[in-house]
Amino acid sequence: MSYDYIEFGETEKEFTSKIEEISGQNIFSCYQCGKCSAGCAFSNLMEKTINHTIQLVQLGKKEKVLQSNTHWVCASCLTCTVRCPREIDVAAVMEAIREYTLRYEPETIERLDLPEELLKKIPNIALVGSFRKKSEL
Repeated sequence: MSYDYIEFGETEKEFTSKIEEISGQNIFSCYQCGKCSAGCAFSNLMEKTINHTIQLVQLGKKEKVLQSNTHWVCASCLTCTVRCPREIDVAAVMEAIREYTLRYEPETIERLDLPEELLKKIPNIALVGSFRKKSEL
């Protein structure tokens, strides 16, 4: 019997490493038990379950992760983090995916039509909060 091992390309490794760096979590600690998804109050609004999103990050599937609404729907209530038997801060991973999108994939986010002067005065978190609330679920 032969096994096919997944070989990561450089871009897959870079994406996974960047999410680990931003979140401070070892993504590969997750063994897909599903407790994070089972306890999520918003999972019915997510395109992918939380554990599926973590699996996609593990596999370096950047496009699939960023196209999903899961990380935007996450309310960072920490239920997933508390339930994780591997003590992964899952909410931090979701936040890391949001930060990655805002830092490295800005062309995927539509810019608000606000005057430049106002954009300079508004704190970044206000724009992020507004984006989360107005994004389609």
